[in-house]
Amino acid sequence: MPADPRAVLTQPSPPPDATVAYGDHPDQLADLRRPAGDDPARPLVVVVHGGFWRAEYDRGHTGPMAAALAELGHPVAQLEYRRTGQADGGWPNTLTDVLAGVAALPALAAAALPGRVAPGPPILVGHSAGGHLALYTAAHAPATVGGVLALAPVADLVEAYRLDLDGGAVAALIGGGPAEFPDRYAAADPSALVPIRTRSVVVHGAQDQQVPIGISRSWVAAARAVGSPATLIELPECEHFGLISPASAAWPRVVAALRSLHDDLPAIDAASPSR
Repeated sequence: MPADPRAVLTQPSPPPDATVAYGDHPDQLADLRRPAGDDPARPLVVVVHGGFWRAEYDRGHTGPMAAALAELGHPVAQLEYRRTGQADGGWPNTLTDVLAGVAALPALAAAALPGRVAPGPPILVGHSAGGHLALYTAAHAPATVGGVLALAPVADLVEAYRLDLDGGAVAALIGGGPAEFPDRYAAADPSALVPIRTRSVVVHGAQDQQVPIGISRSWVAAARAVGSPATLIELPECEHFGLISPASAAWPRVVAALRSLHDDLPAIDAASPSR
């Protein structure tokens, strides 16, 4: 039988090299990983984990991908934030935590990993709900973000609410539905925040059962229509969790997409199936 793709959620990984706090709350912190090798310093990669913003999912399950990225020479921070199901999680703290963490982490990482973090804004790698948070951050604080790699992002909160993804996950984040809180959705929904001027690459598996690929297709089409530098890479045989598993067939495509954000984003359009 094929391996369970969800196994990556509990796969062990090497411990981080350091943990830093960007605020006073116990969840306002990040694990740092030193890049392997002696290559020139690169911009920080901030991994924003998914889990539909819920407390039962924390940054721990991004350990394998963070360790793999560090082995490829990237300084990595695994960002934690307050989540729904906690007394002070959800609106607005989940979102403002990520804004604060992304703004603070380059300096914190440079101090903790001397000589290994290049100056400048980080590249955000967000999976699922973390992809939503990465796009949200790029829209609201573009000067703090050097690029976004959104892996199966929840890029349309209204549609995700309509589809009832993960049994009310969006309502738990926002506090209710779009009819109850239109201002919150307008502020938090990437589909309401285009154009996003930060370079964004969206990678999504066509077999995804957690976040339908149609959400990414619609978001990228809308973003590009108003001038956002956004690209969609579709992986026909990939489901939701392979995007964060270094052992998956999708992983080389994820790595290539990340490297394109350092180098030449338009090259992806020419080399990869996209819309």
